[in-house]
Amino acid sequence: MLRVTKTGRAAAVATGLALLLAACGGDDAGADNGSDGGGSDLSGTIQIDGSSTVAPLSEAAAELFQEENSGVNVVVGTSGTGGGFEKFCAGETDISDASRPIKDEEAAICESNGIAFEEITVANDGIAIVVNPENDWAECLTVEQLNKIWGPESTVKSWKDVDPSFPDEPLTLFGPGTDSGTFDYFTDEINGEEGASRTDYQPSEDDNVIVQGVQGSKGAMGYFGLSYVEENEGAVKAIEVDGGDGCVAPSTETVLDGTYKPLGRPLFIYPSDKALERPEVQAFLDFYIENSDDIAEQALYVPLSDEQREEAKSKIESLVS
Repeated sequence: MLRVTKTGRAAAVATGLALLLAACGGDDAGADNGSDGGGSDLSGTIQIDGSSTVAPLSEAAAELFQEENSGVNVVVGTSGTGGGFEKFCAGETDISDASRPIKDEEAAICESNGIAFEEITVANDGIAIVVNPENDWAECLTVEQLNKIWGPESTVKSWKDVDPSFPDEPLTLFGPGTDSGTFDYFTDEINGEEGASRTDYQPSEDDNVIVQGVQGSKGAMGYFGLSYVEENEGAVKAIEVDGGDGCVAPSTETVLDGTYKPLGRPLFIYPSDKALERPEVQAFLDFYIENSDDIAEQALYVPLSDEQREEAKSKIESLVS
C-alpha cells in the first residue's frame, strides 16, 4: 500500500512548512522576498518544468511563496529532466528542475537561443537500490554486481547469476524511464556511460509504479530517489551499496557526508537570466533558497550544506547583476 504520492507529498510539505514559518513569524517570511504586506505588489506567472524528483520541492516552494504573494502564479510541470531542458532551452519556461547537471548538447541549444543560466543546488538526494521485503539474501551489492545486473550487455535472469550464494529466484527489474535524470545519473555511475542500460526492464517515469512493481514480486529490484524509500517503508527494502570502501546504507547522513557513493547526488534548479529580470522570479528564487532547509527536511530530502547555500545565493546574484 503506497503511503504518499508526489502530489500528496508536496501538499504535506507545504502545509508543514507553512505552520513552521507561521510559528517563526509570518512577517519574516514575507521580508525574505522583499515584498510588502504579503507581497501583493508582485504579479505574473512563473513557469517551471523538469524532473519529477525535484518537483515536490518546487511545488512546495511555489505554494508557500504564493501564500505570501497572491498575485503570482507559479506553475510546476514534470516532463522529466531531459524534457524540462528542451522546454527551457526553447524559452518556454523560466526555471528548469533537474536531477542531473545539464548536458553539453543541451547547454549548446540554450546558448544558440540566447538563454544564459546558472545551475543552483536546492537539496541533496541518494538513489536507493530497493528489493522486495521478502528478499532475505541480498543485504549489500557492489557496484560491479549492480553493473552485472543493469549493464547493456547483461544476461542476468536470476539472483543466482549475480552471486552463486543467492537463490535461483527470477530477477524482475523496475526502474525510471529514459527521460529521467535518475536514469541518466544511475547509468553513468553504475554502467560507466549515461544512458547505457539493459532494456528488458519495466520502465516508468512514476516512482509509485516502481514501488508497486518491486512490492509485487519476491525477486524484484528497482531504483529511485531515497525519499521514496522513506515514504514507502515496509513496501520495499533498501539495500546497502559497496562503492569500494565497504557497504553503506542510503540515508540523510551518508548522502551529506559523501560516504554513500557513487549514488549520492545533488538536486538542481536552472533559472534563466531573462526570467530573473522579472521581480517576481527573483523574489521566488530568493524565497526558495532562504527556506530550502525546511523545505528539504519536510520533503524527506537532504538539506543543503552551508557551502551549497552560500554558493546558490552567489549564483542568483551573478545572474541578476
